[in-house]
Amino acid sequence: MKLDNYDLKLIELLQENAKLTVSELAEACGLSRTPVYERMKKLEANGVIKSYNARIDPQTSGLQLHAFCNVSLKEHAHDFLRNFEDEIKEFPQVVAAYHTAGMFDYMIEVRCRNMEAYHDFIASKLAGLGNIGNVQSFFIMKEIKSPGPLDLTSLRTKL
Repeated sequence: MKLDNYDLKLIELLQENAKLTVSELAEACGLSRTPVYERMKKLEANGVIKSYNARIDPQTSGLQLHAFCNVSLKEHAHDFLRNFEDEIKEFPQVVAAYHTAGMFDYMIEVRCRNMEAYHDFIASKLAGLGNIGNVQSFFIMKEIKSPGPLDLTSLRTKL
């Protein structure tokens, strides 16, 4: 889907505050309500807008431990990779997972209550998957910048 400047403006506004009304979005974009509503539905239908979510502060919600795990698998056949990916999606402690190139096969981001909960996750869940060759954990001491809105400025066209 080719995005124009109005689409990009809508996306930027929704990334900052998904609770804005169609009227508020229309005013900010300089359009009427109907075109804004139709653009939003088109962006959703084409998968540009995947969902509308609340951004939760992990610290204040009780998820004090933040870690990244690099995971190597023993076997790399297609079925083994797919099985790992399907299984890892089921763990609520895993907030993101990436298939990587380099020394490890996957990087997973984990949020837990504390070290005891993390140990339980590693020993009971991750190690229980089978085909795990190696796991290396990295614990986050301080979050400098958390995931936020995507920067869409390079997609803008000149008017």
